[in-house]
Amino acid sequence: MTTNIQIYLIWLIAVIAWNFGFPAMPPIADVSAAVILSAGHNLLVNRTTS
Repeated sequence: MTTNIQIYLIWLIAVIAWNFGFPAMPPIADVSAAVILSAGHNLLVNRTTS
């Protein structure tokens, strides 16, 4: 499995864990968490491909 796919799977699991772990959070919190997790994903991709 390539590094990019592994990093994507980590991001996907984190998003799913957030949604199931905090189901009562308002939609803005879900969007904020997804944006933060996406930024972390991009940082990991950039560090592993550089």
